[in-house]
Order: sequence, then C-alpha cells, then structure tokens
Amino acid sequence: MPDLRKILAALERHYGPPEMPPARGPFELVIWENACYLLPDERRAEVFAGLRERVGLTAESIWKAGEDVLRELAARGGMRPETRVMRWREIARITLQEFGGDLDCVLAMEYGKAKKALQKFPSIGEPGAEKILMFCGKVHGLPLESNGLRVLLRIGYGRADAKNYGAKYKSVQEAIAGELPKESSPAHLLLRAHGKALCKDVEPRCDACPIASLCSFYRA
Repeated sequence: MPDLRKILAALERHYGPPEMPPARGPFELVIWENACYLLPDERRAEVFAGLRERVGLTAESIWKAGEDVLRELAARGGMRPETRVMRWREIARITLQEFGGDLDCVLAMEYGKAKKALQKFPSIGEPGAEKILMFCGKVHGLPLESNGLRVLLRIGYGRADAKNYGAKYKSVQEAIAGELPKESSPAHLLLRAHGKALCKDVEPRCDACPIASLCSFYRA
C-alpha cells in the first residue's frame, strides 16, 4: 500500500520546500488563476506583479483601470489577451456587485457555500474553488489539480480507469481520506511540481523519479 506521508517527504527532499503563491486572500487568488494561459508560473507571477504595481489588486482599481494598461499586461499572459482583460473586468464586477467589493466575506461562509460563491468567477471550477479556500486556510481534504491528481493515480490511489475526470478525482479523495497531511497547501504544491517536472502525462521521467519505488505505475 502507498504511504502518502513518505511520498510527500521524498518529494520535499527532492524539490525542496514549496513556495506559496504571492496572492493573498480570495480576490487575489482568483486573479492569480486568471493571470495567464498555458505559460510557466514565472510568467504568471510577472503578470500578477504588474497588476499589483500598475493597477492595484482590488476590485475597484481593476474595474476603473484604463484599457491600454490592462491590455499591455494581459499580452504578457499568453494568447487572447482581450479575453483575459474581459475576465479581469468580470472578476471585478462580480466582486463589487455581489460581494460589496470585498471577497474576503466568503471565508466566513460554510464551506460548501464558499465553494459555490467562488465558482461564480471566470475559470474557477470546483477544484479551483477548493484550492483557493485551501490557500486561505479553509480546507476540507487535499485539493488537487490535474498534475497532482495524475501523480496520485499512478502511485496507486483511486481509480485510474474511472469514466471521467470527476470520477477519478472523487476516487482519489476517498482513497487518501485516512492519510491527509496536517498542512494541505505544501502537499498540493509538491504533487503539482512533481507532475509538471517528472510525472508528466506523456513520457514520464520514471528514471529520475524520487518515489519510483512507491509507485504502481513504475512497477507495472
């Protein structure tokens, strides 16, 4: 049987302690998720820092910002910058109109309601809402994104043959329920880093994997 504690310890030895995202609070984390498209985290951080420095990371400042400066920053975030600007405006509008300009209020909600509130925003599905709440210290289980989910499925948690992504995600959550780490954010980031660096969807680097001895995929 796999041992999540040993897996996470081995990943931390290999990658080092994970760096938390620079975004703080629900609003900034929603913007962080919408800062880039299919680009490395370094570029995401660059766009995010530009918004902080040149516009301000509040709903009001983004809503009132000039189109030119938003377009310029959005162009650093990958394809279709006009769509990115539209999403930033929509995030600001929803926050102002439905949350009184302060998205921190979701942290006082019951967990399920907080998730639904965050799912009103562009690009934020259920896993994304869970991740945002996790980084804010409001967490149930171990939120995962696609890279982390792939790592745990290959190790042997859950059902890799489940019919769709949602079923796979649920099967992994059920499988790890008895082994949850004390802190979810570092675990989430370590699993994500491993999925991006070595345990890739195509041509995984099993030869360099620090947890190969614990992995069902490797043994098979």
